[in-house]
Amino acid sequence: MMPPSFTAVRFFRTTSRRRGAAAPAPSPRQALSVLALLLAAFLAQLVGALYPVLPLFAAGSAAGLALDLYLVRRQQRLASWLARVRFDVTARQLLRDMLVVVGLIRAPGVGPQAERWLPLALLACYFLHFCCQAAALLVRRTRTLPVVTRNIDASALRLTPAPPRLLARQASRRLLHLSVPTTAGLLATAVTADARWGLLGTGAALTAILAGTVWLSTWLLPGRRPANEQRTLEWLDRRLAEYRPTVAMYFSGGTASAYQANMWLSTLAALDERPLIVLRERFMVQRIDATDVPVVCVPKVAHLMHLEHSPLKVMLHPANSGKTSQVLRIPSIKHAFINHGESDKLSSCNPYAKAYDEVWVAGPAARERYRLADIGVDDRDVVEVGRPQLAPIRPYAGPPAADRPVTVLYAPTWEGWTDDPGNTSVILAGENIVRALLADPGVRLLYKPHPMTGSVDARAALADARIQRLIAEANARLTGPRPGPEAAAELARRTAELDELTTTAFRTSADEMERMLLQSTPRGDRAAAVEAATAAWEEAYWASFPEREHLVITGPRPALYSCFNRADLLISDVSSVVSDWLAGEKPYAVANTGGLPEEEFRAGFPTVRAAVILTPDAAGIPALLESVRDPSKDTLVRARAELKTHLLGPAEPPSIVRFGRAVRALCARADERRERIGAEAGPGARSRDEAGRAAVAARQPAADGSEDAVTA
Repeated sequence: MMPPSFTAVRFFRTTSRRRGAAAPAPSPRQALSVLALLLAAFLAQLVGALYPVLPLFAAGSAAGLALDLYLVRRQQRLASWLARVRFDVTARQLLRDMLVVVGLIRAPGVGPQAERWLPLALLACYFLHFCCQAAALLVRRTRTLPVVTRNIDASALRLTPAPPRLLARQASRRLLHLSVPTTAGLLATAVTADARWGLLGTGAALTAILAGTVWLSTWLLPGRRPANEQRTLEWLDRRLAEYRPTVAMYFSGGTASAYQANMWLSTLAALDERPLIVLRERFMVQRIDATDVPVVCVPKVAHLMHLEHSPLKVMLHPANSGKTSQVLRIPSIKHAFINHGESDKLSSCNPYAKAYDEVWVAGPAARERYRLADIGVDDRDVVEVGRPQLAPIRPYAGPPAADRPVTVLYAPTWEGWTDDPGNTSVILAGENIVRALLADPGVRLLYKPHPMTGSVDARAALADARIQRLIAEANARLTGPRPGPEAAAELARRTAELDELTTTAFRTSADEMERMLLQSTPRGDRAAAVEAATAAWEEAYWASFPEREHLVITGPRPALYSCFNRADLLISDVSSVVSDWLAGEKPYAVANTGGLPEEEFRAGFPTVRAAVILTPDAAGIPALLESVRDPSKDTLVRARAELKTHLLGPAEPPSIVRFGRAVRALCARADERRERIGAEAGPGARSRDEAGRAAVAARQPAADGSEDAVTA
C-alpha cells in the first residue's frame, strides 16, 4: 500500500492533469491548512452565536465566507475534493447561514419582528437562487447541441453568444456572491440590533438575483434558442453530403491523450482526399491543434450511426479506446489502425488490432512484431506506410563542435497502465542519469518527460519533481553571458503570432456553443502559416536561453521533433520516441530498468539493438558522452542506419506518398464492398447506404425559408 503522502500527491497531480489547469496543485500541507482554517471559522461562528460573543461570531462568519470565496477562486481542486465528500459550497453556506440565524436570535437587543422577517428574507434569497439555477440548467440544456464542430459553417443552427457564466455555469460563485450582502447585513443587525441593516442586505441580494434570473431567462426565448436536436442532425447530414469526405480520423481519449491525434494532423491535411476528424468527447474539440480540416464531435453512439449514410469510405484510428468498438459497427466504412507511435512494448501489438480491416505500420519491424505476437492479425492486412510525421527531423550532421556543449535529450516514457518498473526509467534510474549528465560541464541537458508521467504511480511524480529540482540547482550554478532583453522580446512577439494562428480568443464567459460559432469558418491556408510561425517561434525559443543552460520542457512547445533537431544524443526508454529518433540516425541510449541481462534485453526489444544500454546506476554515461564527441569511438553507426530502415521502411518513395496510396487502396476496397452489396440486393433494389443518402437528400431546407439554406 502506498503511503498517504503518495495518495495525496497522486490525487492533486492527476486532478490537475485532467483539468489541464495552469496553476500548480496545492500541496497536502496547504490543503490541510485551508481545511483547518475553514473548520476554525465554523467553530468560532458556533461558539460566538451560542454564548453569545458578538465579536467572535462576526469574525467567524466573515472569515468563513472569505475562505469560501478564496476556495472557489484559487483552490478549485480542493473545493472539488470537498464536494466529493458531500461538503460542497451549498452545504457550507447553508451551515454558515443557519449559524448566522442562530446568532441573530441569540443576540441581545434584536426584536421579535426582526427575528421573524429576516430569516424569511434569507429563505427568499435561497429560493430565487434555486430558481436561477433551474433557469441555468434549462439554458445549458438548450445550448448543448448533439454535435460540436470546427471549420464547418454552422450559421444555419442559429448559434448565439453565451450568457454570463456567473449566472449560467457558476452556481457556487453565484451563491457566495449572493451571500456577501446578506451575511454583511445580518451581521450588522446582530451587532447593532438595527433590523434595517439586515433588510438592506437581503433586499440588495434579492434584487440582484431576481434581475439576473430574468436576464438569464431571455436566452430561453424562441428567437435566441438554437436549432433542436433533430434539425442539428439533419444539418450535419447535409453538410457531410455537400463536403463529401472520403477519409476520416477517428479519435477518443482523455485530456492528456490529444497528442496522439495531433501528430497526424499534418499528414491528414496533406491527403488529396477530403479529410474529416471525428471526435467523441466534447472537451477534445479544443484540444485538437490548429487545422483547416473539418472537425465533428459526436458524443452519442446513436448519432454516430449517421456516418453510415455519409460519403465516408475510410476511417483512420491513431489509438484504441472503449468507444472505438462503437464506430467499428458501421459496415460501409473500412477501418485502419495507424497507431500514435511504435515501440517494442506489448501495446504496439495489441490483440484489439485484429478488429480493424487493416493495420498500418511504419516498416518491416512492426510487421514482424505482429507475426511473432500471433494475436490474430493476418499478415495480408498489415500495410507498411512509414512515418509521415518524421519529415521535419534533420539527419545526423556529425559530432558537436569543440566550442559547444553536447546537447542530451532525456525523454523518458511514463509508467504505463501495467506499472511495470521496466516501463519508465524515471523512478529507478532518472535521478542517476540526470546527476551523471549534470556532472559533465560540457553537457547541456534537455529534460522532456512524458505528459502522463506520475498519472499511475506517484513515485514517478515525486522522482520527476526531484529531477526538475536537480536541473534548477545546476542552472543556479551556471555563469556566463545571457541573451539580452531583445531575445525575450522576440520570443514574446513570435509567441503572440503563433497564438493568433493556433488559438481562438474566447471570452471568459464563452461556452461550447459560442466557441463553435467563432470556429465555424476555416482561416484559409492555415497549415503553411502555422508551419512558418512555428519554425520562427522555435528559433526564438532556443535563442532566448544561454547555450549551456539546462531546460525542462513539459508543455507542447517546443515539440519533441524540435528537441530532436537540437540534441546530439537521446536517452530514453523502450518507447516510440526511440523509433522516431532513428530517423536522424544520431546516437542514442536506452535505460534497462527491468532487470534483464543486456543480451536478453537486446533480443527482446529490437528497437534497442543499435543503442547503448544503460543500467539503473547510469555508470555508462561518461563513455557514452565520449563516443558522441569522438565519432571514431561510435561503433553503432552502421547498426543505426540498418535499424532505421527496418523500423521505418525505405526512404523512397517518401512516407507521405506510401500513406496516400494506402488510403486510396482502402477506399477502393470500400467501393468494391458497396458495389457488391448493391449487386446482391437484386435488380431495382438499393443498398442501405444508397437509401440513407437518399433520405439525407430528401431532408433539404424548405423552399418557404423556414430554415436557412446551408452554404458550401
